[in-house]
Amino acid sequence: MKKVIIIMLATLLVGCGNNETPEVLRSKLSKLKDTQLELNHQIKELEKKLKEIETDDQAYGYVPVIVNELKMERFDHFIMVNGKVELAEEAQISPEANGQIKKIHVNKGQKVNRGDLLVSLNTSMIENSINEVKLGLELATKIYEKQQGLWEQKIGSELQYLEAKNAKESLEQKLITLQSQLDMSLVRAPFAGIVDEIYQKEGELASPGRAVLYMANLDNLKVVADVSESLLPNINKGDMVTVNFPTYNEMEMNAPINRIGNLIDQNTRTIRVEVKLSNIDGKIKPNQMASMRIKDFEAEKAIVIPSIILKQDSRGEFLFVTDNNEKGELIARKIYVKSGLSYNDRTLITEGLAEGQKVITAGFNQISNGSLVEIR
Repeated sequence: MKKVIIIMLATLLVGCGNNETPEVLRSKLSKLKDTQLELNHQIKELEKKLKEIETDDQAYGYVPVIVNELKMERFDHFIMVNGKVELAEEAQISPEANGQIKKIHVNKGQKVNRGDLLVSLNTSMIENSINEVKLGLELATKIYEKQQGLWEQKIGSELQYLEAKNAKESLEQKLITLQSQLDMSLVRAPFAGIVDEIYQKEGELASPGRAVLYMANLDNLKVVADVSESLLPNINKGDMVTVNFPTYNEMEMNAPINRIGNLIDQNTRTIRVEVKLSNIDGKIKPNQMASMRIKDFEAEKAIVIPSIILKQDSRGEFLFVTDNNEKGELIARKIYVKSGLSYNDRTLITEGLAEGQKVITAGFNQISNGSLVEIR
């Protein structure tokens, strides 16, 4: 229709010569405007009739819909709980004995292995005592050996033999004690990790209970989260969970539940769940925020529908399926159902639907119970 207007306008314009008077031109312009108004009116009338025809088609059963045939499928439900990263191994390191710090063998940030020497205390007094005891033990051993030989030859008294034996054994035990004290003056790494902080300096006095340095194992971490006690029947040690980190959107780690706490918090009614993680690339940091996705329900065979198609009225939840009326025509049938859990825009149906039924997944907003439909 618009092409017709353009052609007519072009024809009239071509017919206009330069010698025509203004009155003639105004007359032609008026006729063109009248023609344009008439054509616009006809266009609107045709559009109106077309819309009425389409509406009548829908009213008489030409509502296009998309359906999905129901099949038994697996359904898993997960919950997300917030948690944080904690160190699985950390320690404030202090000596087992009092003493002056002679040497700190590590630097801040240094990696150490289990058993590496960290700090040495001044052991000169203990070493002197050990040397004295060794000399005394050497003499006591000789005396004991002589007394033992005499006693075996029935020479001398039993008392002399026992005194020599006791003196030797007493010095041996004293040497063991001094050696243990010497060992306690050497502070060694209890596990492999990093020396994160050094609190004291060489020459200062160290004592048990006062930390000389702080160690942490950043390779093996754990994520802890508090979950509702209602989930206890559905989670077990060893269940796989997915851990995400808001700081690193692309990072996702799967790991088993390592520990479920034994005490429920009286205030929050939650229980602690722990998952161990391997921090291979060192990206994860202690106290970093994390979220834990825990599976709390699974069904191997279930009827599952898109959550969006589930509606509700005063009687309950419903959706539409396709069916045939008494004339054999395809219609939409309103069915009331009972739903269960929902996850990822999918809802588990516990009652009302069966395998093989065709649920309407698109076009359901334009239909009612008994509407004639057409599958697209």
